[in-house]
Amino acid sequence: MTGQIEPIARMAQQLSRLPGIGSKSALRLAYHIVSLPQEQVRELAAAIWQGRKDVKLCPVCGNYTVEAPCPICADESRHNGVLCVVREPRDVAAIERMRDFKGGYHVLHGTLSPMEGVGPDDIRIRELVQRVQDEHIREVILATNPDIEGEATAAYIARLLKPMGVLVTRIAHGLPVGGDLEYTDEVTLAKAIEGRREM
Repeated sequence: MTGQIEPIARMAQQLSRLPGIGSKSALRLAYHIVSLPQEQVRELAAAIWQGRKDVKLCPVCGNYTVEAPCPICADESRHNGVLCVVREPRDVAAIERMRDFKGGYHVLHGTLSPMEGVGPDDIRIRELVQRVQDEHIREVILATNPDIEGEATAAYIARLLKPMGVLVTRIAHGLPVGGDLEYTDEVTLAKAIEGRREM
């Protein structure tokens, strides 16, 4: 890193380890941080450290929380026999933003990926099966991403749960609201046709 001041280069190197931050963005952030008042940088560093220290996994659903169980699992009104299965805690946040879903969640913390050596024992599938038995779940909504790993994970979970007599559904995939057919790829269009419903 010729021409760069070593502490800035070290900051940039650490920042570039974050997802979505390339080396140029990391360097820009490092220079910005150096330009801030020291107290503001101290507050930023403290917030990151404290946030990482305080946030843990909910022992019930696997979502991020500061209290156990998380507020969603602690809410009795959400114990309605419906569980939404997602890949990551950020997926819970996305579904909660729409304010329509009133059931519980189960966070897998990954998806099946034989190419990367991720099997059923590496994600929270065993815990899901146990919850379905213990909590008398009547419907499991599979909301994993519509990619190869997400589809494989959804199919695997469906095969496990159907013999237990639980209704297993999959979120619909297709056209975004406001999207144009002419700019939509074939796979998305096929999923939209496949997931059509009666009006």
